[in-house]
Amino acid sequence: MSIPYRRFRSLLLALAAALLVACGETETGESTEPLASAKTYRWKLVTSWPKNFPGLGTAPERFAEQVDAMSGGRLKIKVYGAGELVPALEVFDAVSRGTAEMGHSGAYYWKGKVPAAQFFSAVPFGLNAQEMNGWIHEGGGLELWRELYAPFGVIPFAGGNSGVQMAGWFNREILAVEDLKGLKMRIPGLGGEVMERLGVISVTLAGGEIFTALQTGAIDATEWVGPYNDLAFGLNRVGKYYYYPGWHEPGTTLELLANQAAFESLPSDLQAIVENAARAVNQSMLDEYTARNNAALQELVQVHGVQLRQFPEAVLARIRAVSAQVVEELGASSPEAQRVYDSYQAFREQATAYHAISEQAYINARHPVD
Repeated sequence: MSIPYRRFRSLLLALAAALLVACGETETGESTEPLASAKTYRWKLVTSWPKNFPGLGTAPERFAEQVDAMSGGRLKIKVYGAGELVPALEVFDAVSRGTAEMGHSGAYYWKGKVPAAQFFSAVPFGLNAQEMNGWIHEGGGLELWRELYAPFGVIPFAGGNSGVQMAGWFNREILAVEDLKGLKMRIPGLGGEVMERLGVISVTLAGGEIFTALQTGAIDATEWVGPYNDLAFGLNRVGKYYYYPGWHEPGTTLELLANQAAFESLPSDLQAIVENAARAVNQSMLDEYTARNNAALQELVQVHGVQLRQFPEAVLARIRAVSAQVVEELGASSPEAQRVYDSYQAFREQATAYHAISEQAYINARHPVD
């Protein structure tokens, strides 16, 4: 008995479809089987912050959680607070040596090892958070940053931003530049160098040491971050005057560091997950500070009676002039620093020009000065 052509054609199509489904199941099985039996990587991440400290300390925890979730548990990262595995200010060395596969800190802590790294943390009167993110991710900054760290076998990623910080806590009222002379102040990086030229004795301390140093009189002043973190440390109990604006750290970028050999040993999908989790955490930290600083400042002033002060314009003008000298000298200190400086300054000029008619113009319009 012969089969009509249309029916025969339908049978052939059905058979072909069945074969395609079978092949698809086989191919799917073959493509997912390696993932099911994939190697699990277990990494250590060391930080410069107390464990789970708001913002700074919770960001690496959030990063580890996101990597775990996005990798389906194939890359698990254990986070260690400052001093738990290595001292707070030895994060870079620990990652470089491979003691830990990753770290979270601030680039200005390594100025003795990589002076130009300071451009990637905070530059006095420099880029704010929005501008830093633009320069790093779209303006060539990241490529220069990675070139700087390559000799040490370390790969940097932007790992958060605090936004514009506060100028700090002072146990002496600052009415003129002369009032700065002789102060012992905790202030790292380029800001510390600027203050030294104005007669301040600058000190670099890990965050966990600040309260005791100010309480005992080992220092007379300190900058830390801003209301959200300063309230968490209780600095209002040992500091009298709270000054703004944070000229020294206008958009402080934190960094996630990866040991190059460890990172390159990861499959390409896990490398992409690390990259994208870093980008997510970089933004979420800024969101957190933007949301939390407002309420924290109100509590400091209204509940704890903190004396909020603005630096006089004459003081800021002198600091601004010295800052320009310090930053320019850093740029001229080596060929690699000059390349970073030139890139940074070019981006700053463009961003400043545009923001004059966008961000700044809007802020002025929103809060007109009588």
